[in-house]
Amino acid sequence: MADSVTQYIDHAVLHPTQTDEDLRDACRLCDLAHVVSICVKPFAVPLAADLLIDSSVKVGTVIGFPHGGTSTTAKVAESHAACRDGATELDMVANLGLVFGNDWDGVLADIRAVVEEGHQHGAIVKVIFESGLLVADDQKIQLCQCSQEAGAAFVKTSTGFGFVRHADGTMQATGATEHDIRLMREHTAEHVGVKASGGIRSLADARRFVELGATRLGTSATKKIWDEQQGAGGEDQTEGDY
Repeated sequence: MADSVTQYIDHAVLHPTQTDEDLRDACRLCDLAHVVSICVKPFAVPLAADLLIDSSVKVGTVIGFPHGGTSTTAKVAESHAACRDGATELDMVANLGLVFGNDWDGVLADIRAVVEEGHQHGAIVKVIFESGLLVADDQKIQLCQCSQEAGAAFVKTSTGFGFVRHADGTMQATGATEHDIRLMREHTAEHVGVKASGGIRSLADARRFVELGATRLGTSATKKIWDEQQGAGGEDQTEGDY
């Protein structure tokens, strides 16, 4: 594990209500905490790239977010625009309809098209499984294989905006689990990274997932994790944990 857990973090600024001022605050935090990247809404890429032009923090965005159901053509166009605006990392959501329909050729083609577009601009691609909605491990394993074959740099658990309905009608957000990180690490080659995302709210959470094999962490709780790491405590004031 690196000396600093924040060196694994992609800080998320993806809540629907977050503003440009929130983004400015987040960019300052990311630069101070030395996170790997900031992951922002597509429209916010130009501002983030401008704010972080002199920083080591990379700018990433989401593609086909949050449900993965946009067409491949739309995902490629979105990827092109994001890279043109300054993004160097693209977190794309797999097409879950194709996954549940066992159309693995379609899944592979969708991922490959985004990867190829990203590579034309020097950007890497992470494939979001939304693993909390996938009941069967074989679906997750197939997604690992498709992502690797397509040339993706990372496989990733969740958007943080996937919900399951319980018998009493309540909705609960899904996120990274220890089981899924182990499974994804086991079924990808060493050169493919594993990103744990969703529900990572503390330093203990972050350390646990890194120890299990995660090489990136997606979270909006960076300030709390950074404060805990420095022994300063700190309250998590983020919403919509990523």
